[in-house]
Amino acid sequence: MATKEIIKTNSISQIRYGCSIGALYSAVAIPGVIPITHCGPGCADKQYMALAFYNGFQGGGYGGGAVPPSVNASEKEVVFGGVERLRELIAASVKIMDADLFVVLTGCIADLVGDDVPSVVSEFQRKGVNIVYAETGGFKGNNFTGHELVTKAIIDQYVGAYEGEKEQHTVNVWSLLPFQNTFWRGDLSEIKRILEGIGLKVNILFGHESEGVGEWKNIPKAQFNLVLSPWLGLETAQHLEKKYGQPFLHVPVIPIGAKETGRFLREVSDFAGLDKEKTEAFIRAEEKIYYYYLEHFADFYAEYWWGLPARFAVVGDSAYNLALTKFVVNQLGIIPARHIITENPPEEYQEAIREQYRHIAEDVSMEVDFIEDGYTVGQLLKETDFGNKPPIIFATTWDRDVAKELNGHLIEVGFPASYEVVISRSYIGYRGALTLLEKIFTTAISRSA
Repeated sequence: MATKEIIKTNSISQIRYGCSIGALYSAVAIPGVIPITHCGPGCADKQYMALAFYNGFQGGGYGGGAVPPSVNASEKEVVFGGVERLRELIAASVKIMDADLFVVLTGCIADLVGDDVPSVVSEFQRKGVNIVYAETGGFKGNNFTGHELVTKAIIDQYVGAYEGEKEQHTVNVWSLLPFQNTFWRGDLSEIKRILEGIGLKVNILFGHESEGVGEWKNIPKAQFNLVLSPWLGLETAQHLEKKYGQPFLHVPVIPIGAKETGRFLREVSDFAGLDKEKTEAFIRAEEKIYYYYLEHFADFYAEYWWGLPARFAVVGDSAYNLALTKFVVNQLGIIPARHIITENPPEEYQEAIREQYRHIAEDVSMEVDFIEDGYTVGQLLKETDFGNKPPIIFATTWDRDVAKELNGHLIEVGFPASYEVVISRSYIGYRGALTLLEKIFTTAISRSA
């Protein structure tokens, strides 16, 4: 649909991401890794409450929550620098904390006063301590930007050089942003499961399915890198291509449901040179189960059509936004009405993302808005024509009041999601799609009149 001119403001309300140092949760997502934050008091705690608590109540795990040591910089560190305080903190952390790798992340104070963090960290590296640093002051960007800084820091400072042979049929996966995406743990498990199903050895890198820093050490040995997202991970994959001569495959649409998942697996299989018959056998087996459940679901869908939504909107990160749109249009036949991407992707990727929305289906094309401000998001939703039936709105906790005003069905699918408790849920692949269908239509029919 045509988009009205959007009024630009100098402020952002109802923010939908963390700041750059929020990438400490990218480090936390690697088993055995503990971040050390060189920042002001409260910075790390705010990232925890935003990204890991009031976002599906995911929890901090081994290295997050109250665990990460922090300099807690005061006026003294602002005036005289915090190098000595950082040195003391690292020494104490190494002594009392059990970690396979420490990741030092800097906040605004350290970066603004010019603390020489690299030299401090290098002192400990020379002593054999597994430790790296990433300069993640808030002015560097949001936690998506910080994520790429952290991954490159670990690759360059810890993984290091490699000139050995590549292991055929082994892949490194770069996809959803840990903790920012509310369902990342279950989703990465499903990605690993289906890729292993077609014959790949998978370095999933983040989450409980990862083997931790040992898996990161094996990154250079992989045959190729897979970037499964509209843009996040591309910078890392390009860096690995230069550093290790590894090719990468970019698949911008995270697959939900049989159609997209089958297409995705065939594309990966062709790129990796896998046995096509094995790939097709796995797809057939998964589709047999998937369509068994869908066949029984069809009784409900056919008979209850009069009470189901006809139009939908998606507000959130580009990865889930695009994936959900593809699935809901192509699998359910619901009409798209408004699509708003909120994580502020770099300018160089935005046109490619727009192009994906122009080819959602053979006869479906739409425009997408890139909006960070929650007030503007709400105004756009209120201006949207959803027809005569209550719409489905895939969005966040921030959008609950607008959804009520529109008499819509709200499904929280992104940060912040403070009315969802998420343990291992997934909405992608074959299994995740079935869970998503349950969520959509349970929400629709259980909503009070």
